[in-house]
Amino acid sequence: MDRRGERAITGGGEDGGRGEKSSDEVNVVVVEDRTTNKALTQVFPTTSTSTIQRPWRNPPVAGLDVRTHTNRISLIVFLLHLLFIIAAVCFFSLKTIHGILNDEVEVRRHVYFWIPPIEGTVLLAILLAFMWQKTIREWPGFMVKFILWFCFGSTMAAGVLLVFFSKPATSGLGAALIIFSIGTGLYACWVMKRVHFAGDVLKKSFRPATRFPDLNHPTYGMLFLGFVWISVWCFAVIGALKFYYPPVTVLMMVLSLMWTAEVMRNVTNLTVSRVIALYYLRGIESNTWFSFVRIMSKNLGSACLGSLFAPMIEASRIVARGLNLLEGEDEFMFSCAHCCLRVMEAIFNYSNSWAFVHIAAYGKGFVTSSKDAWDLFERSGMVALVDADMTRSLCFLSGVSSGSVCAIFAASWTFSTRREYTATVSLLALFVGYLMTRIGMALPHACVGCYYICYAENPSNQLFDSTIPNRINDIISGRDIVAPVYRR
Repeated sequence: MDRRGERAITGGGEDGGRGEKSSDEVNVVVVEDRTTNKALTQVFPTTSTSTIQRPWRNPPVAGLDVRTHTNRISLIVFLLHLLFIIAAVCFFSLKTIHGILNDEVEVRRHVYFWIPPIEGTVLLAILLAFMWQKTIREWPGFMVKFILWFCFGSTMAAGVLLVFFSKPATSGLGAALIIFSIGTGLYACWVMKRVHFAGDVLKKSFRPATRFPDLNHPTYGMLFLGFVWISVWCFAVIGALKFYYPPVTVLMMVLSLMWTAEVMRNVTNLTVSRVIALYYLRGIESNTWFSFVRIMSKNLGSACLGSLFAPMIEASRIVARGLNLLEGEDEFMFSCAHCCLRVMEAIFNYSNSWAFVHIAAYGKGFVTSSKDAWDLFERSGMVALVDADMTRSLCFLSGVSSGSVCAIFAASWTFSTRREYTATVSLLALFVGYLMTRIGMALPHACVGCYYICYAENPSNQLFDSTIPNRINDIISGRDIVAPVYRR
């Protein structure tokens, strides 16, 4: 390997932190490789006899340096879609500009009364995304409860406000939010016994992240890119309203925005997952920027494929739990439940969100990583544990909470200026707030995923304590009851 530079640094031990002195010294060797465009930092503790050894003994892990491109077909489809939507956005933006220059009343009205509240909503959504991530990293135990009940309160408040406007469209949207709020409240009551463990897992999973001060940089970049793209996208929608079949055109643009935002979120997820997984599996402190470049150059296709199926996977999980509760009510429902749950089983085994850790660490494709990750949980006896994990629900509910706050903000603004835009602006604000917050919450999602996957890989790793095995014992012994999801 052509090494351009290597240096050894003596600093504090693992428990001493970066800025504190410790009786245990470590040597940090930074190696930069021109051929692979990779910078890695390896940590070795030193003893009084200057013997160098690993900070923890892990079994050999093969395949962490795979350099093949994954899911190329998905990448090609996404790039072609991106080229098409960029061309469409440019074309519709030109139509909007043409309408402004020709003093078209409808176009000017859209620009004056539709764009400002949406732009304000995007900025508010970015602020909320940073607030959610910062607070959940600082006070994980408290924030688990807060997210559950704040989502209940914010969606209820947004729903009541929209119903109060007494317009058919706003009343329908408000009623949907009120129903969702009631469901969130019931869910909060149902999972209250799992709150303490969820807070413990979040707290412990964030510990490696403190060693990487630049770990949030991909999140900053994706949120800025999201702000720019959504701003241009909203401007282009005005021109799309004057094109052929406006409802179909706008719907296709919305679906494109959903996929693109999911790709942004999962690129951040994969970058953080690679940094944290290498630390758990090999004790390597990898450079965040080089991890980001690797994901973008080698694993972007897997991010595109996973992003396409992630919303359906999450919806399937909810349906699976609901059908499992209906099972046994009558013979017809019993047969339907088992038929649908067998389909869900195949979906979960070959396409699940745990795959992103394996994609980041091993460079495998999305489907292969999904299967390997789930097989790993089955061999480790962790299926019931990860089925009951609340992290994904918390990320989803924090996104809905931000969307509800953005909807209240945009609806109040629009109702006071141009009431006929209230429903449309409120719905778009809810959508934008959700997407931006999900990008911001990619880091907690990735940290918890690495915590579970890397524990299943090597339970004897000294970085893990008895939190997971104690929880598994509680589930097996019946001291802690979780809602089962059908498996084979």
